Amino acid sequence: MKAGLAVLLGGLLLIWPAFVNRYPIIFSDTGAFLDQTVTPLMIWDKPWIYGPFAWIFHQHLTLWGVVVAQGLIVSHLLWLLARTLGLASPGRHLAICLALAALTAAPWSAALVMPDIMTPAAVVSAGLLGWGWDRLGRWERGWLLILGCVATASHLSNLPVIFALTVLAGLLRTGWASVARVAAPLLGAVALLLATNLVGHGRLSISPYGSTFFLARLIADGPAARTIAAECPASGWYLCAFADRLPTNSDDFLWRPDSPVNRGLDGQAIFLGGVILAPEARAIIATTLRREPLSVLADMARNFLGQLRRSQVGDTLSRHDVGEGVRGVLARGFPASEVARFDNSLQMQDRLKPIGRALNPLYSAVLILATPLALLGWWRAHRERDARRLGLLLCLLVGLAGNALATGALSMPHHRYQARIVWLLPLAAILFAPRYRRGESPVTPVANSSCASAVR
Repeated sequence: MKAGLAVLLGGLLLIWPAFVNRYPIIFSDTGAFLDQTVTPLMIWDKPWIYGPFAWIFHQHLTLWGVVVAQGLIVSHLLWLLARTLGLASPGRHLAICLALAALTAAPWSAALVMPDIMTPAAVVSAGLLGWGWDRLGRWERGWLLILGCVATASHLSNLPVIFALTVLAGLLRTGWASVARVAAPLLGAVALLLATNLVGHGRLSISPYGSTFFLARLIADGPAARTIAAECPASGWYLCAFADRLPTNSDDFLWRPDSPVNRGLDGQAIFLGGVILAPEARAIIATTLRREPLSVLADMARNFLGQLRRSQVGDTLSRHDVGEGVRGVLARGFPASEVARFDNSLQMQDRLKPIGRALNPLYSAVLILATPLALLGWWRAHRERDARRLGLLLCLLVGLAGNALATGALSMPHHRYQARIVWLLPLAAILFAPRYRRGESPVTPVANSSCASAVR
């Protein structure tokens, strides 16, 4: 009972920005995920995963259910992680949640109605499956497998992250069974994406139109723009007509109303331009990779490093970041009282962003202090040949770095992308740097626990 209450209170601590805001935090893309069940609509540029996940908890009544669920999921994962390390107690759990809530960006992702928090959830789930299997009950294992699959599939950048953890398990020689358990969420996510895209888009593909996104990145970096200039007009590509005025920002290329993706030469708006451009994008990408493979790799490395440096909160917190579309979706699918709560939030009054910005110096200082502590934890686990601790610690660190590579190199560096997971570094410092007394919180395998008793 005390453990369950600690997980509940920890989950509420981890969504404190929503309480300050008087409403869950919203981003412009939130409307698209809500539209996946309100219309319902298969959005071309987003997996049909997070929208249905959110629906389970909002039921077209209130978005509060979504962020409360996200807070509880993170709190429960933290409990299982600490218990696997032999460190679980209600008091310590609340202390860990309070530290993460006060000193890291974790609450800003947990309180956001977006799949951002699913990235660290996928990493921790895979880590527990790989290095904590023997200390999990039957229902806990099943829960982590389901959560890991859904969390991994919620954002396409999570796929290479969990693949990197699978490679890590192989390099650490944990055994084929452990490698398979780490890979299970990845395989499940691939199956989910293939099935939903086949039903929704009629294509058996992980990302039917993802080539348009990668092309945007390659154009912004330069290699694809040079390919278009060199191969046109002989190639006959649609983008040849825009070769001398391609946007140099990938977001502008994808979303600006007057970009070649969204407006043709005749000045007419193009409906689903990203879908239409996808086949040509694949051809340009293939040609670019043949022409300038080293340039592409160098740009990916630069963007990876750029993403590692960007982890502050604030780029989702203003009224401008919400845009105009979310309110319309709420008005179509939710009660008028929910729309009123949305309108009354600090975010929609442009009063939330200064609060988040003011905390960034603290978050940065904590990351600087946490880095040597996490490395100290790695050194101790390596010296003591503690395979469990070493595996879990490296899982957190590789997940953090893998996220920066996947988002920065394949999309575009944004603070939100790394802020959603960078708090795993202070978590690693908390769990692995101190010398806890051996046997302080004895852990024994739990063979037949239920979901209700998973936190005991």
